[in-house]
Amino acid sequence: MGAVQEYAALLDASEEQWVRLQGPRQPDIWGGPIAARFRADPRREMDDNFLAVASYVTPDDVFIDAGGGAGRIGLPMALRCKEVINVDPSPGMVEEFHACAQESSITNVRGIVADWTDDHGAVGDVVYAANVTYFVRDIDVFVKKLEAAARRRVIIAIWSAPNPSHNATLFKMVYGEEQATVPGYPELLPALWEMGILPDVQFFPHPWSFDGAPEEPGYPQDRESAMEGALAGIWLAPQDRDRAETVINQHFDELYQETDKGFVPTWLPNALPVLITWDVRYHGIGAAKA
Repeated sequence: MGAVQEYAALLDASEEQWVRLQGPRQPDIWGGPIAARFRADPRREMDDNFLAVASYVTPDDVFIDAGGGAGRIGLPMALRCKEVINVDPSPGMVEEFHACAQESSITNVRGIVADWTDDHGAVGDVVYAANVTYFVRDIDVFVKKLEAAARRRVIIAIWSAPNPSHNATLFKMVYGEEQATVPGYPELLPALWEMGILPDVQFFPHPWSFDGAPEEPGYPQDRESAMEGALAGIWLAPQDRDRAETVINQHFDELYQETDKGFVPTWLPNALPVLITWDVRYHGIGAAKA
């Protein structure tokens, strides 16, 4: 089995577990309150991670954000380039994207409700996909679409520990079994190599910050906020929330450490951002075939 097939097999196993434990996926699971959580002030002080991405973007560029959500990266990037196009399958996310752009008086942006592998028509100089590849079964099709839309560069941003697995400890407590593993960079890089892509890889020393550029991450300041943080996200089916709240409340003292900085979650993995990028003209699929 090749790397691309192994990648797909992990997603198949994850989807099987999801359906078995939580039922069929509901439409727009990223919409509503979840979408609102992904907003950030476009005019905030930018952290070093954002600046690293921005270093690949010029003022004359069109920046495509594949799965750009509510625009945490795309909207501040619009202040630095010609245009930003956000292609996202979630109507709720795109609605938040447009609302945040309007509130911040940012006009050089477009939001397109579409899956990236659909015929969305977006083409730009730099194509960026953050925290998307964990959910993409046919990674070869997805990456080829990224390259086809990019005149110059593709950038993929993920976590060293896949984002959907950050709540694996809570998942096991609530559902009684280990959470299925989704692909991370150890699976993505061999798939890219198998496709003939030779990317640059950079590990950032600090997590992303979307509230300015604080020296240290902020933590919940009370038990109620800590509980809400644990129950947030798509790892938990809405119909299981009451049961999960009971379970997490029972194990609260082992899940959180109360410090002078707030309630520090002890279940979260030590994860760092990873940037995977290549110039499609020299290191991409087409270059490999030349």
